Amino acid sequence: MNFQQLKYVRETVRRNLNLTEAANALFTSQPGVSKQIRELEQELGVEIFERRGRRFVALTEPGKAVVEIVGRLLEEADNLKRVGAEYADRDSGSLTIATTHTQARYALPPAVAEFRRRYPKVRLSIQQGKPQQIVDMLERGDADIGVATESLDHAPNLLALPAYDWWHTVVVPAGHPLEQELRLSLDDLAAWPIVTYSPEFTGRSHIDEAFAARGVSFEVVLTGIDSDVIKTYVELGLGVGIIAAMAFDPQRDTGLRAIDVRHLFRVNTTRVAIRRGALLRGFAYDFIELFAPRLTRKGIERAAAAERAADTFEI
Repeated sequence: MNFQQLKYVRETVRRNLNLTEAANALFTSQPGVSKQIRELEQELGVEIFERRGRRFVALTEPGKAVVEIVGRLLEEADNLKRVGAEYADRDSGSLTIATTHTQARYALPPAVAEFRRRYPKVRLSIQQGKPQQIVDMLERGDADIGVATESLDHAPNLLALPAYDWWHTVVVPAGHPLEQELRLSLDDLAAWPIVTYSPEFTGRSHIDEAFAARGVSFEVVLTGIDSDVIKTYVELGLGVGIIAAMAFDPQRDTGLRAIDVRHLFRVNTTRVAIRRGALLRGFAYDFIELFAPRLTRKGIERAAAAERAADTFEI
């Protein structure tokens, strides 16, 4: 048994049992992957994968247990490397943040700027994607930290902690009739075409929930993942915008006006997530605290320990 065999098993599962894709990801050949997995199965005395001809079609029951253990072993191997790197050179390495456009554009820049000042030798990468893509990147180990409002707290393999709360705001062109309303209602908004986020982004679920709870129908004429795109089309007169309040800057968005609607929509919580069981470098904890000061290293470690204790108790 060797780590190469374990990596082949993990990558095959990640690639939905497609041996060709697994081989490409591992920079090897498909027969080589198949051979190594077969040798591991022979050593263990069980089949990990059900086969149909030369294709893998499912995990066997013992295979499911093997894959879970393989994941833990490889995670701990990565943790060993991080321990060595932490003590060999505390101030260099790499850090990958997976996040959405809104967070990358409006929430993360101050933390990124200060982090770069403190750790100039760390290779910092910001990867943007949909919330589910962020979950996938974290679970695969392609990202160290995830930042998003949606999805992170529903992923069982992630520890997701609240970073900060925020609200939606309505944006309209200067001089729009809604500016005259003292306190907007959902009916007021529904009288106009709506421009807002795609369903999986930036608290959109709370917008839909609010209208549904009141039985008010509304027309969304354009959706986007980018607050700047939404604001552009609102300025063009396509409709009334509903965006994250942090995405409105009165000094920059001079052609728009923001209307406070926190009484209409539920508060949103942006979370920071890490992979459960992963050991973070010291500078990764520093980045998290720069972004969300209440998330200290001690606090994160306590939360992780509490989750492990809860899992043990459930078992």
